[in-house]
Amino acid sequence: MNVQLSEKIQQLKKERNAIILAHNYQPGEIQDLADFTGDSLALSVKAAGTEADVIVFCGVRFMAETAAILSPGKTVLLPDKHAGCPLADMITAEQLRELKRNHPDAAAVCYVNSSAEVKAESDYCCTSSNAIEVVESLPGNKEIIFVPDQHLGRFVSEKTGREMILWPGYCATHAAITEDDIKNARTAYPDAVVMAHPECTEPVKKLSDQILSTGQMLKYARQSEAKRFIVATETGIIHTLKKENPGKEFFPASKRAVCPNMKRITLEKVLWSLEDMHYQVIVPEQIRTRAKNALDRMVKVLPASPDSRQASRGGPTK
Repeated sequence: MNVQLSEKIQQLKKERNAIILAHNYQPGEIQDLADFTGDSLALSVKAAGTEADVIVFCGVRFMAETAAILSPGKTVLLPDKHAGCPLADMITAEQLRELKRNHPDAAAVCYVNSSAEVKAESDYCCTSSNAIEVVESLPGNKEIIFVPDQHLGRFVSEKTGREMILWPGYCATHAAITEDDIKNARTAYPDAVVMAHPECTEPVKKLSDQILSTGQMLKYARQSEAKRFIVATETGIIHTLKKENPGKEFFPASKRAVCPNMKRITLEKVLWSLEDMHYQVIVPEQIRTRAKNALDRMVKVLPASPDSRQASRGGPTK
C-alpha cells in the first residue's frame, strides 16, 4: 500500500468524520484501508450504526444506494461514478412494474443486487445468504416474482420447492466460471473443498461442495478443518481469505472471475473522493422510503439475519 496516500486518506477521514467501507471483491489494498469489509448489505447496516457523517463506499453503485437508504442523514460517496453493476442494470423499475401487472397477486422479492428504484417496487429484499429464508416465510400458495438473478433464483427454488417467476438476469463475472473450471481445479487440488457463490451457474453449483455467500465463505473457511479451498466467486475475496487463514490455501476456480467495476476503485480515487466530496449518491426520499420498506420486511422475517453480523473491521480507524 502507498503509505503516503494512506496517511492523507486517514487525515481526511478525521476531518470529514468519515468511514470507509470495502466490499469483499475490492482490491486488496482497498480492503486493508477500510474500516469495515464485508457483504454489501452488512456494510450498510454497520455504517448506519456509526456516528460518521460521511460514508465512502468502495464497491458499486447499488451498494452505495443501499447505504444511502439506511443512512439518510449521512453523505454517501462512491469514489468512481462509473462503478456500476451489470446484474443490477438488467432490470428496471418499469420492467418490474410490468411483471407485477402481469402477476397482480404475486409477491415481488428482489435480490439486494438491484437499484434503489427496483427495491422500491419490491415487497421484500433479500441477500444471497438469506434468500431461502425470505422465500420460505411467504405463504405456500403465494405466487413469487424473483429478480434479477436467475441463478440465485433457481438455487432458492430448488432448496424451497417453490416455483418462482424468474427474471433472466445474471452476473457476468460468476457466469465466467465454467463447469470445466471446477473439474480442472478439482484435478489440480483433489483434497480441496469447492466453495461456490449461488450466483454461479447450475452446473458449477452441482459440482461444488458448499454454496455460500461471500460472508458465509469467510465464516466457513475459518471454522472448517480443511486446509485447501477452491473459490468459485470473484477473486477479490481470496485476499481476505488468505489474510484470515494463514495456515490454509485458497485457489480461484477461474482467474477470469474478476469484476472490472469492482476494480475501478483505487487509493487515489478514495483520496479524491474525500478531498472533493464526490461522487455523492442520493436516493430521492419517495424512493428511499419505499425501498427501505422492502429491506425492513426482510429484517422482520429474519430478526437474526446472518448478514447483520458479516461486516468485519478492516484497516485501522483513526
